[in-house]
Amino acid sequence: MFSGKTVIVTGAAGNVGSALALVLAGKGARVAAVDTVKERLEAVVAALPGQGHLALSQFNLLDPAATEALVAHVVATCGGLHGVGTTVGGFAMAKLADAGQDQWDLMFNLNVRTTWNIYRAAVPAIRAAGGGALCGIGSAAGLRGSGEMAAYSATKSAVMRLTESLADELRPDRIRVNAVLPTTIDTPQNREAMPGANTDRWVKPSEVGEAMAFLLSDAASGVSGALLPVGN
Repeated sequence: MFSGKTVIVTGAAGNVGSALALVLAGKGARVAAVDTVKERLEAVVAALPGQGHLALSQFNLLDPAATEALVAHVVATCGGLHGVGTTVGGFAMAKLADAGQDQWDLMFNLNVRTTWNIYRAAVPAIRAAGGGALCGIGSAAGLRGSGEMAAYSATKSAVMRLTESLADELRPDRIRVNAVLPTTIDTPQNREAMPGANTDRWVKPSEVGEAMAFLLSDAASGVSGALLPVGN
């Protein structure tokens, strides 16, 4: 499905990012895995099926110049770029009176700026390859605001509006742009943060990864601007 194609996965040392990298590699993609957690990233890449995958821990996605250098390195090493799956993100809750500028900056940087930077850097390379796909992560919480989640909901909504805008803008370039909207993801961090929660309906990282891989694949060639719910 992805034979001969190179896909960047950001946040590849994380729960969803590592799951997405595994799905893509299993379907024949060459994965350029990006994360700042070097040892964990290298372990993820070492476990991927296939050959030629990259473990890239030296690039700061908050820095536009570094992100452009990342894409240039991938293109020079792999001969082109055909897609990006961006899974970098964060979550925080607080009442308005307790949330300071630091929380807003953290949520904006993790959820929006990293997505904006990698998309902006990747588009020229994907265009040069004849087209491809971008896929990010919004959230069910981005559809409607909830108490104590203003910064998180607002920044995830921004990712979703970015997805829709770029889908419209990049359609002539044969570049599709979509996002998944997971409900609560079943991760060790979420289980620790919500020890009394009923996890029966939580979505698995592998399910999010499969949905993102579908949207990045030619099987979704007619899909762009979609905000795909994942989970019950």
